[in-house]
Parts: sequence; C-alpha cells; structure tokens
Amino acid sequence: MSSILITRAVPTASVSRTLIVSGASHISHQTFTPSHRNYATAKKAPSSLPGAMTFTDALAVLKAKEVSKPNHLVEVHIQTNPKVEKHSQPIRTSVLLQKPIKQESVILVFAEGKFAEEARASGAQIVGGPELIKEVEEGKHKFDKCISTPGMYPSVTKLARILGPKGLMPTTKKGTVTEDIVGVIKAQTAAFDVRGDKNGVVHTIIGKVNWEQKDIEDNYQIIMNQMRVLAQERFVKKDWIKNVYISSTQGPGIPLINNA
Repeated sequence: MSSILITRAVPTASVSRTLIVSGASHISHQTFTPSHRNYATAKKAPSSLPGAMTFTDALAVLKAKEVSKPNHLVEVHIQTNPKVEKHSQPIRTSVLLQKPIKQESVILVFAEGKFAEEARASGAQIVGGPELIKEVEEGKHKFDKCISTPGMYPSVTKLARILGPKGLMPTTKKGTVTEDIVGVIKAQTAAFDVRGDKNGVVHTIIGKVNWEQKDIEDNYQIIMNQMRVLAQERFVKKDWIKNVYISSTQGPGIPLINNA
C-alpha cells in the first residue's frame, strides 16, 4: 500500500515533521512537535497513534494554542477504509448540527408552474423544467443540493448516472422528491453537508476556537454518529473508521483515541 506524505513546518522549531497517512490524499494540518518521531500507519489502532488524546483534551490543547486567534476554525478529519465496503461510493451526507455553521449551498430544483415559483421565492438558485434536465446533462450547472417535484421525477431519472455517483440524485427516501418545495428547501438550507474526498477522507468544520467546548463537542458527536449510520447503510460491520484527527486553522493535527 502506498502512503501520502504530508509535511508542515512546526512553529516552535526550524524543522518540519512528516505524517504518513496510508491511503489518504490530504489531511489538513497534520503537524506534530519534534518529540513525535513515530509514524501513523493503517496497521496501528487509533489509540496507539503518537500523541493520541481524548476529544476533550485535544480540544483544550487547540484552544490554548489558538488563544490569540478566537475566530480560527476547529476541524475534524476522518480517515475511512473503503476496502471494507461491499460497494465503495463517495461519502456524502447531511446533518443538523447542535450549533449551526454557516455554509453556502447552491440548490437546484426541477419544478414547473407554482412549484417553480415557490422554489425561487424560497431561495433556490437554479430552477427549471425539462430544459433544465438537458442543461444538467450537458454539465452547464454546478450545485450542492437537488430537489424534484413528483411530476418531474420520471424525466429526472435519466440523470441518475450523472447525479447518482455525486450523491445528488433526488429520491423519495431522502425526501428530495416532494411537493413540499418550501419545507424541503428550508430543511436543506439548515442542513450541514459532510463530504469525503476520493480516498474516503472526510474533512469538516465542527466549530470555532472561541465557541463553548460543549457546542464543539456536540457537533463532533453528531457527525461521528452520522458516520456510524453511514457504516450501517453501507453494510460495513467494523473497521470502517480508521483514524480521526482534530485540528485548528493553524494549530497542530492531533489524533483522537476511541473514535471508532
């Protein structure tokens, strides 16, 4: 198995340290002090990673290091193991966080008539009927969320090969095929998107340094619980979440223990 090298200069020394994360193309801010000379590999359990801490302790360290930068972000980076899945697909899900994080999303709605008017009035940026299906097929639009009315859905299904792999295909199960356009757009606007890269690594914000510790921890737990739900949906029994790291905008990356 090949490994990706991620290097970042350590502020307290003139040298930098390198973290090897097997199977990941990028994990933000994975920095260790010169005392951390070992490497994190897929063969090691999360609790044995150099410098591994509980979430509470790791967050306290980040808050102390970023005390002069209260608006810096707190992030988590979740490394999954796509090899244990029966059918590996990009990670894409949404959650309702305990303390919301503002996130700009482009919403596309397949609708006509009064439903199209409601969609535009509710803030959907891209709205249309059959002509919009062709435009999406031609790759003319970039969007983060997709909704369809039941009347448009039979025609929208021809886009399944395009929208499906991106996790954007409207479905009745997800509630994105509906006549309640206003309600769904409000819910989609409030939802926070969590996405993984092509190597199955999720990079997501969970708060800011100056937030209360409980708010940040609650957001973290919500995201981790949703990752466990995804594991069940993907028929993964164990070993899907390999390692989890917490970092701040400019602070060190700290591996967490007991994260699976």
